[in-house]
Amino acid sequence: MSRLPVFVQDLREGRRSLIGWSLGLIVVMMIYLPFFGIMGGDSEIRELVESLPPALVEALRYDQMFTGPGYAQATILGLLGFALGTIAAVSWGARAIAGDEETGTLELTLAHRVSRERLVLERALGILVRLVVLGVVVAVVLLATSEPFGLDLVAGNVLAAVTAFVMLLLTSAMAALAAGALVGRRVVALAAGAGLAVSGYVGDAVGGQAAGWGWLQDISPFAWAYGNSPITDGWDPGGLALLLALSGVLLVGAVVAFRRRDVGT
Repeated sequence: MSRLPVFVQDLREGRRSLIGWSLGLIVVMMIYLPFFGIMGGDSEIRELVESLPPALVEALRYDQMFTGPGYAQATILGLLGFALGTIAAVSWGARAIAGDEETGTLELTLAHRVSRERLVLERALGILVRLVVLGVVVAVVLLATSEPFGLDLVAGNVLAAVTAFVMLLLTSAMAALAAGALVGRRVVALAAGAGLAVSGYVGDAVGGQAAGWGWLQDISPFAWAYGNSPITDGWDPGGLALLLALSGVLLVGAVVAFRRRDVGT
């Protein structure tokens, strides 16, 4: 018998979802990455971007789109891949406790002498493993297409950026997990996870443009992940540490909340 039965069962039951999200990321990347050759060398597109309001250009990071690493960051890691990955992470986090509770399977799992702490921790481990798989998929596609599409990516920097990507998604997943453990309602868990992701994205954009609002970037997980541009400049230990700390706090909160709550009420 496995020493991590909940974790193993979670991975087994979620394998189709993982495959689906992985294929979705691959499709999106293969649609958008080839366009760098057009974006990077088209003077009309460059002029169009330069004609936009500077605040909008910087908020959407369009100013980065004329280099391979900047294009990969702006289109995949910071936008489309971030959106898809966040949806996957939040859905997994919401399902971990709240989803099972609403379907009535949570009580059955707890009846098999699985402690509440163990349930939360093993479900969190399952989420982390799936997010790492998504990160590996993104890294492999970026590195495999770097030369054919002229992206000129550095392997070490891709690893640093994808690690930040995975850790950023993990914060939203843990927020959904914690909310689900606290109230046992999937819609609340989804709102918590999505709310953290959206507020972090908006906070980074607004904090970088509006005078007197720079503090928003200081508390934005999105800024922690990408503020120092890891795909260009490499590892950012400080940002990763903040993301890890936030995920850890949310996970501890999930354990404490779930241990104190009456399941099914």
